[in-house]
Amino acid sequence: MAISVFDLFKIGIGPSSSHTVGPMRAALVFANGLKESGLLARVGSVKAELFGSLGATGKGHGSDKAVLLGLEGDAPDLVDTEQVDGKLARIRSEQRLMLAGEHPIPFIERDHLLMHRRQSLPYHPNGMRIAAFDAAGETLCSKVYYSVGGGFVVDESAAGADRIVADSTPLTHPFRSGDELLAQCRDKKLSISQLMLENERAWRTDAETRAGLLRIWDVMQLCVRRGCEKEGIMPGGLQVRRRAAEMFRKLSSAPEASIRDPLTTMDWVNLYALAVNEENATGGRVVTAPTNGAAGIVPAVMHYYSRFIPGASEEGVIRFLLTAAAIGILYKENASISGAEVGCQGEVGVACSMAAGGLAEVLGGTPEQVENAAEIGMEHNLGLTCDPVGGLVQVPCIERNAMGSIKAINAARMALRGDGKHFVSLDKVIKTMRETGADMKLKYKETARGGLAVNVIEC
Repeated sequence: MAISVFDLFKIGIGPSSSHTVGPMRAALVFANGLKESGLLARVGSVKAELFGSLGATGKGHGSDKAVLLGLEGDAPDLVDTEQVDGKLARIRSEQRLMLAGEHPIPFIERDHLLMHRRQSLPYHPNGMRIAAFDAAGETLCSKVYYSVGGGFVVDESAAGADRIVADSTPLTHPFRSGDELLAQCRDKKLSISQLMLENERAWRTDAETRAGLLRIWDVMQLCVRRGCEKEGIMPGGLQVRRRAAEMFRKLSSAPEASIRDPLTTMDWVNLYALAVNEENATGGRVVTAPTNGAAGIVPAVMHYYSRFIPGASEEGVIRFLLTAAAIGILYKENASISGAEVGCQGEVGVACSMAAGGLAEVLGGTPEQVENAAEIGMEHNLGLTCDPVGGLVQVPCIERNAMGSIKAINAARMALRGDGKHFVSLDKVIKTMRETGADMKLKYKETARGGLAVNVIEC
């Protein structure tokens, strides 16, 4: 299956790519499908049911809000995040929803949006069913969707617009493994970013790819800026305080500190990651990189490159994102980026690996050193569980992104001190991650029934 860089980096809203962006896209596809098939005017009611991890932690991850917004015709990358609360309040107070943005139907949340905490659908832990009925209660349309991580959505038939399909687009330099990627780079004498750019020509021009990637970077930077400005308590009931704004003020007030303590740079990297993930946790606009739960790592490491590396440029930003995407594709093809499927190693671990590879490339690394950096980034995240306290992406998720960012920078620096030869290959660590995820108990896979999710509440 051909995967584009823009499949790994999607603009959406927080707090979760699989629990918010995915369900929102699925609901939008369902609503648009009713409109395109001529059924919209006949709809008297809609019922959405969320299963597995979506049902267990959907409230904390905003899945309920996402479904309502998607049914109303809002897209994750275009919805006005400042208007979301008002729109949801209107739907709930009026008990009426504008299906596909134009057809009013009754919508009583307790009856029409059901969270099945202990029931699952067969294909994937993140399952949902949406059905439309006429005024007499007869079924007009019923669809099952799976949110498989990173905002990707697939339905049972795996066909149709905006869903995962077997994209058979021929690529100039196809690869399915790290070894194949390195072989292509050696044979064609290309860097990983150059190879990815040539592959992207299957979908668009170089100018379009570059413009799209710079837009991704703009959204990442805006997210950091917003996170450094906003204060207060994050929603959800845990009473977790936003820290980035205060941290930004302290760092900005003493710029000479970096002269006395070189590790002040680490404080800035931590700040960038915290800022993004606090925005994500409060429903702000972020970039899946490759998921919302791990959305802070790639932006934090890119800010490190942009702010602290001499000679950093827009061209370097583009190369960083292309290289990181190549690494992400390997995980998407051969393992998973879904916390509900393999735990947080599939989110923070993959993001760390992607960021390490991207940074190694823009710091002058060879393809072999890039692959080594990516391998180091994942090897030391193997077995990382997904255990959000209260089902919210706040504890331990926000700090975990900061730690992942520092790991990525260290992984890149370690790889650049070597010649690219190493004992464990990226392919082997990806295989190990997949097998570890398969062996991991369900309670450690985003269900909020194990790990810190249980022990913190019990204390």
